[in-house]
Amino acid sequence: MKAAVVVFPGSNCDRDLAVAFEQAGFDVSMVWHKDSALPEGVDIVGVPGGFSYGDYLRCGAIAAQSPICKAVIDHADRGGYAIGVCNGFQILTETGVLPGALLRNAGLKYICRTVNLKVATSESVFTQGYNAGDVIGVPIAHHDGNYFADTETIKALHDQDRVAFTYEENPNGSVADIAGILSENRRVLGMMPHPERAADEGHGGTDGAAVFRALAGMVTAA
Repeated sequence: MKAAVVVFPGSNCDRDLAVAFEQAGFDVSMVWHKDSALPEGVDIVGVPGGFSYGDYLRCGAIAAQSPICKAVIDHADRGGYAIGVCNGFQILTETGVLPGALLRNAGLKYICRTVNLKVATSESVFTQGYNAGDVIGVPIAHHDGNYFADTETIKALHDQDRVAFTYEENPNGSVADIAGILSENRRVLGMMPHPERAADEGHGGTDGAAVFRALAGMVTAA
């Protein structure tokens, strides 16, 4: 099983994400943003959290123009798996791989704490390790995590069961309490909370580990 974690200037959760993949059994390659291709045979791409390019212009907007993002888009278009966490979610929306946008938090302040998430669906490779309705504790750390999309897009996300996680108590103003969404083919997940920061006993909780275990199980089965 092979995973690739993209590294941008300003990424600060790339190693955390790599460790979570490794603990689930993946062989992980770190891929620099100026590379134009992903390693051969990659099963899943991780786009990590942090502050790519210092969040200048608009969070994720500059990173989305990096050479490696064309390869990530092609990977997703071919049906490859990908997960974008926090800044990675912002980047995936900027590339158009996922719909919507992440706006400034409604309270206009950076938020860093563990929040309760409700698992909205278990019908995806990322969430199959949970039951729909489960409540899990996962850390957030963002200033621009307020998910927004137009009414038609929000309706489609709900109608197609593509909302992966919602906040129990909305910390940032996200429409419909959305914390994570799936692509149309359900093989790409974007989420603002950090499951890689809740994947080891040393983190104070392991509620996020099921995301990576489920991915490993699906790749092995395939």
